[in-house]
Amino acid sequence: MQNNIKKPFQVNLNLNVRGLEPSSTLAINERSRQLVKEGKEVFRLGLGQSPFPVPEEVVESLRRNAHQKEYLPVSGLPELRESISEFNVRMHKVDDRPEDILIGPGSKELIFLLQLVYYGDLIIPTPSWVSYAPQAQIIGRHVHWVPTQHSNDLRMSPDMLEEICRKDPDKPRIAILNYPANPTGVTYPIERLKRLAEVAAKYNVILVSDEIYGLMHHNNQHVSVARYYPEGTIISNGLSKWCGAGGWRLGFFSFPSGLRWLRDAMAIAASETFTTTSAPIQYAAVTAFNGGPFMDDYLTKVRKSLKTILKYIMVRFDILKITYPTPQGAFYIFPDFGFYREALMQRGITTSKELCTRLLEETGVAMLPGSDFGRDPGELSARIAYVDFDGREVLEGSGVLFNDEANHDYFVEKHCSKLVKAVERIGNWLQG
Repeated sequence: MQNNIKKPFQVNLNLNVRGLEPSSTLAINERSRQLVKEGKEVFRLGLGQSPFPVPEEVVESLRRNAHQKEYLPVSGLPELRESISEFNVRMHKVDDRPEDILIGPGSKELIFLLQLVYYGDLIIPTPSWVSYAPQAQIIGRHVHWVPTQHSNDLRMSPDMLEEICRKDPDKPRIAILNYPANPTGVTYPIERLKRLAEVAAKYNVILVSDEIYGLMHHNNQHVSVARYYPEGTIISNGLSKWCGAGGWRLGFFSFPSGLRWLRDAMAIAASETFTTTSAPIQYAAVTAFNGGPFMDDYLTKVRKSLKTILKYIMVRFDILKITYPTPQGAFYIFPDFGFYREALMQRGITTSKELCTRLLEETGVAMLPGSDFGRDPGELSARIAYVDFDGREVLEGSGVLFNDEANHDYFVEKHCSKLVKAVERIGNWLQG
């Protein structure tokens, strides 16, 4: 007997969600896992997850606090907000207070809640992290993509921001500035930050400074734009990248005192959604944000290792005539394969999505197409997260990198063999 009963969700699905697919970064991770289960060799350069272990001192703090089971305040554990406030003053040289901090289950959730409670358009550059625009779509906010140029390493232009705001100077807006950037790894020089701050202040734009990779600037030279626009900048950060604790899901927003009303509005929304962030994780995070010699040593090794691995990749991409904005931090590179456009067209490949699909099918190398980050589908760009290695092994062997006479290529080949093989396969496939 045929079942003609309609499933309600097929009819009543929110229009803002129709057409959306799962987050591409998570989808590529699931696809990679499935291929591994099928017995195929996969090089996982798609998901931007830190390969480095959580520092043992922070893990031990979690062990000591595993018994913590009480609901904590919606805004977060007072001791944690105090340590984050001191962290921001110490790291960013900004005026910060514990009462202006809001803790959430990852900065991703906080960015979503901000767009939910504040009625304003979203301004982001192309390329940008894959979840900014879909979040705005889910909530029903309008997205302004700011065009960027390769000549300027795909960074947001103050002039383009001015052009968007000038058309309707009183319209409420949120602009997100993420640097070192996902997906390019590039950062912003101080003069550019000052100009962006001037434009944002002129039009009362709420500026979200997504600094989740700030401590992973390869030369430890990250500067927060909040120094130049303190009255309108929300600093966003968390544990996922610089502390290697993505699955712990802890992030924070630090608000200027003049936007405390916005922090309070988000806290109300949080009380009706996630309620509070995991108590044991919050207690452990105090140790991470307090830092100390153990964290300084950890981050120094992480930065040196990533910088060395990146240089290895850049040298080989240069030989292959693969172009890219020059990264200064994080663990991403955003190559453009335009040099091979004609040869790829002969193989039926004309978009970045087709490029990544075929590359995964034919070589096992997983990376994300540039179109997932807001680039034109016809641009043959992609994001590579060069993280397919054992982070603990790399840290343990990283001492050699502080000797300028050491063979850094040998270090990469010894400790990052899968990554080396992936780069080789990309080159062979392009030239094949």
